[in-house]
Amino acid sequence: MRLGIAIMAAGKGTRLKSKRAKVLHEIGGKPLLRHVIAAAAQVVPTRDILAIVGHQAEAVESAVRDTGVRFAVQEKQRGTGHAMQCAEQETRGYEMLIVLSGDVPLLRPETIVALRDFHLRERAAMTILTAEAANPFGYGRVIRRTPGAPEVAAIVEQKALKPEMEGVREINSGIYAFRRKALYENIGQLRANNPQKEFYLTDMARLLADAGKRVVAIEAAQASEVLGANTIAEMMDLDRAMRMEQARRLMAAGVTIFRPETVTIDVGVEVGADTTIEPFVQLLGETTIGSDCRIRSWTVLENATVGDRVLVRQSCAISESRIEKGAVIGPFAHVRPGSHIGEDAHVGNFVETKKTRLGKGSKANHLTYLGDAEVGAGTNIGAGTITCNYDGVNKLTTVIGEGVFIGSDSALVAPVTIGDRAYVAAGSVITDDVPADALALGRSRQVNKLLWARNRRAQKEGRKSGSTK
Repeated sequence: MRLGIAIMAAGKGTRLKSKRAKVLHEIGGKPLLRHVIAAAAQVVPTRDILAIVGHQAEAVESAVRDTGVRFAVQEKQRGTGHAMQCAEQETRGYEMLIVLSGDVPLLRPETIVALRDFHLRERAAMTILTAEAANPFGYGRVIRRTPGAPEVAAIVEQKALKPEMEGVREINSGIYAFRRKALYENIGQLRANNPQKEFYLTDMARLLADAGKRVVAIEAAQASEVLGANTIAEMMDLDRAMRMEQARRLMAAGVTIFRPETVTIDVGVEVGADTTIEPFVQLLGETTIGSDCRIRSWTVLENATVGDRVLVRQSCAISESRIEKGAVIGPFAHVRPGSHIGEDAHVGNFVETKKTRLGKGSKANHLTYLGDAEVGAGTNIGAGTITCNYDGVNKLTTVIGEGVFIGSDSALVAPVTIGDRAYVAAGSVITDDVPADALALGRSRQVNKLLWARNRRAQKEGRKSGSTK
């Protein structure tokens, strides 16, 4: 039986009090919709996943287009039932459909699989994923024909509950499996007889049951994974839960995380065993860290690749760069995008790199800017050195060879090449290439004016004495 998955992603999320589409809000470092797509993609190929977009459709599509999912558009947001009507053409060819909500980011692939298998086993027209909520107020309740039996009589919204239903704690998650033929043969009977004048997919339970079709329910193993968020505060609760689960997963794999409640770790991050993460570190995006590393407090790594045995000292920022094994970074270093710090290299305090390759064992330990630079192995960059890489129009490259010594407070005006084993004297401004094994001096000649300071002091004292007469 060919299975397709449709994800509801058209809503505004007005209760969030935000201009942004609800599914674009982020937890765990990714938009809500990407989490749901990631779970669905472990059940079916992405070509069989359909995102139904509407509000800010272009922005939503742009945010997830790279996943390979397909899209259907709900031009006017008239409810979940109407969304599936809009998706009728795009779902042709499937015998079974699973409908997910784009704002339920904790949903596990295992739960989707359990829903699929239960639906097939029960030979149902519709299967509802439910949960036993500690506080079910505000949710639609699933009313079973017989307590404990799979068959469902109806889904009753909070406002329509009869007194005898108040004690029911089984809630509708808004996640369903359908036999596609049964869904579309009956979906035209949905009515917008509610204050919002919308067509609700929940009403399909009653319609199909009245038509003599089999409607059943399966309860999720964890209620938390099917709960969405209707406020920013609720969304941050989900974010906290997701990040703590990520920290626990890493600790179970041998990573030491001090004060994990203070550490921010996105869901795409991977860390090797025996690495230590200190408090208040942020590991963002697709960051990968090797084993036996130490990441000290207040450091932020974003889309960074870090090799084994790397020490990142306090308060560093590293983004979209690669740090090879044995390197030492910081404290207070800024490794900007496109940097490649070589094996056993040092990038010290208040050093900034941008699109720079620093060779094996090379050092830039203090107060240096290296932009658009290629630095060979075993080179020492003195304190205060800068590569002058911008001429007002273009970014230009500085090439420094192997075993070079760059004296403190030097300015290397690109484009320029420093040959292997060359020396650049401290305080030099280098505008021409330096041959290998040469010494380059780019200073103005020093002039000492004897007794100038004493004479100046005497002049100042004379002016003060004259002003008091």
